[in-house]
Amino acid sequence: MNYDFSIPNLGKRLIKSPLKIGNFTDDNQRILFNFFLNNYLSCTDKKGLPLSVELAGPRDKIFFNPSRTKAAIVTCGGLCPGINDVIRSITTALFFGYNIKDIIGIKYGLQGLNPHFGHQPVKLSPEDVKDITSIGGSILSTSRGPQDVKVMVDYLIRLNINILFCIGGDGTIRAAEKITAEVNKRSLQIAVVCIPKTIDNDLNLIQKSFGFDTAIEKASEAIKSAHVEAKGAFNGIGLIKIMGRNSGHIAAYAALAQNDANFVLIPEVPFDLDGKNGFLTALKKRIKSRGHAVILVAEGAGQHLLRENNLPVEKDPSGNIRLLDIGSFLKNSICEYFKKINVDINLKYIEPSYLIRSIPANSSDGIYCNSLGQYAVHAGMAGKTGILVALMKDEYVHLPLSEVASNRKIDPQDDIWLRVLQTTGQPASMKN
Repeated sequence: MNYDFSIPNLGKRLIKSPLKIGNFTDDNQRILFNFFLNNYLSCTDKKGLPLSVELAGPRDKIFFNPSRTKAAIVTCGGLCPGINDVIRSITTALFFGYNIKDIIGIKYGLQGLNPHFGHQPVKLSPEDVKDITSIGGSILSTSRGPQDVKVMVDYLIRLNINILFCIGGDGTIRAAEKITAEVNKRSLQIAVVCIPKTIDNDLNLIQKSFGFDTAIEKASEAIKSAHVEAKGAFNGIGLIKIMGRNSGHIAAYAALAQNDANFVLIPEVPFDLDGKNGFLTALKKRIKSRGHAVILVAEGAGQHLLRENNLPVEKDPSGNIRLLDIGSFLKNSICEYFKKINVDINLKYIEPSYLIRSIPANSSDGIYCNSLGQYAVHAGMAGKTGILVALMKDEYVHLPLSEVASNRKIDPQDDIWLRVLQTTGQPASMKN
């Protein structure tokens, strides 16, 4: 692993922080990337020292003069519990901590940074955000897809923005990286700070993304309902399709949180539908032995089964592959299979995806979002740029945008998947 965790700064910090606290964080305060004794030297930096990551936190000297600082917040991509909590945290930390009054919200994602769309920014103050944590979604709304980087930077200049806070996932991080490069190319003093948002919890290096705890809590309710329906009928089957485009974190952790799922199907673990060792055979055995079953499938699972006829691959505005509907496919396949072998079943299909995305954050995520927003403000005021504020090894850190990508998957050989197998009792492999 050739990570570079050096953090860019806009310049020297010469202004005394207005924060009235006892302890400030120094740039030399870092945590080890590998903290296990037997391999902490397996990754080293350019100086040959163990690889380490800069701690987030307030600096005693800051780069931006609060009396002349203007900040903007933009939310991008899909909705997720906790976005409003982050917006509120950033706004109040700027206002009360640094006495910054000029704060705006960019409407409709990156579209709002392109004046062609005509989305006017909105003023943000503690009064404007005081009640927004009780509602889901984003008060600034959102959009998918890229915009012209030069046009966006021109607009930031026109708005006199000093700090841009970007709340979003992989696509937003890539866009923020391009904005940072364009800002640096023009030698502008604009800090770009990201707060990671991906309900799938699939960003590399990051311990947990906000909204994930809330998603697990709500997904557990769906599993509970499916279990009640399955047990309430002869040969009852509850089938739930859950979020998880490329990774099965939500499905796996929801199954562990609510121990009623008998099968968990995720993108990282391919399975066959038919055959001696296939999923349908395993399901038949479960129905015969227990009289009911609960199946939890991530939306990205089993795509190979649906693309057998060489269907063309389509992409959404964010560049994500448009997934085929594994939920409906499994529902129809299960019904056809049991009809063919003359076994009556009673199948209930539940798809709670948008219900999960649109709810407010729970208490755990609320605390997390508040912390992320505050640490992002400290980073921006210190002149840190091109960075992501994230939780790593139970510490808040600064990560360069270039080192973060949406590729964290469940390892079928790892402890988490073993725990899922032990909880569900499903076969370790459903491949022929």
